[in-house]
Amino acid sequence: MADIERVGVLGCGLMGSGIAQVAATAGYETIARDVSKEIGERARAGIEKSLAKFVEKAKLAAPDRDAVLKRLSFTTAVADLKSCDIIIEAVTEDLDLKNQMWKELDGLCPPSTIFASNTSSLKIAAMAAATKRADRFVGLHFFNPVPLMPLVEVVRTVTTSDEAFRRAFAFAKSLGKEAVAAKDNSGFIVNLLLVPYLLDAIRAVEHGVATIPDIDKAMQLGCGYPMGPLTLLDFVGLDTTYKIAEIMFAEYKQQHYAPPPLLKRMVLAGMYGKKSGKGFYDYSATPPAVANLGL
Repeated sequence: MADIERVGVLGCGLMGSGIAQVAATAGYETIARDVSKEIGERARAGIEKSLAKFVEKAKLAAPDRDAVLKRLSFTTAVADLKSCDIIIEAVTEDLDLKNQMWKELDGLCPPSTIFASNTSSLKIAAMAAATKRADRFVGLHFFNPVPLMPLVEVVRTVTTSDEAFRRAFAFAKSLGKEAVAAKDNSGFIVNLLLVPYLLDAIRAVEHGVATIPDIDKAMQLGCGYPMGPLTLLDFVGLDTTYKIAEIMFAEYKQQHYAPPPLLKRMVLAGMYGKKSGKGFYDYSATPPAVANLGL
């Protein structure tokens, strides 16, 4: 198989745009696809803002920033990704939606193209089975914010070939990331351990164990975590966490993966965390205040 030179990204949201940024920064010609031109324009603006911060902090030279942006392009056509050597999918956690795009790309891309999903909870094998290249299908699970977080979980299914896994692992390292190998179980390594911890923090709020700030402070100072679990939930998105928890509970049927009632109520109320302005904290205030959860 040829070396990777051109990278495709499906989805221009927070994760997809971050993946596109690190790929272009690493020197790859990168094309990102989403359903509308407006989403692509927002993604480019977000990447430009992110790169400006790197320049401001002297972590990237201005000419290098300009070169990164020249390597980046955006499209609304899935077919424009057909010449890519690797395609990384970062769309919503909807298996049918993902597989619809994988089937389309499977008929367009040459045999050498590796398919990779950034899913955080779905089985890679469930996507690989929708294509005729299950041996060239892997998981590449990045973490938010992608330009700053050093880890990538490289996920191998029972059908992934040694060569495809080697290429994907080497690609992840070429982005300046630390790569770890994971098996294709729901949640891989990090979310398998992290999600129950986050859900237990919500249960602690439900049971009145301590206040929201004190739960966060205790885990920060007691365990050395950079942020407390409830702040982290607001950052990740309560709606995202709820969806991941549902998928993992369906997979394992273990109670510690079940979404707590408080999480469900907050999601139904549109309290998604920082992105909606309110979660466990109210971000309309400076600094953010503890939200009223009616407990």
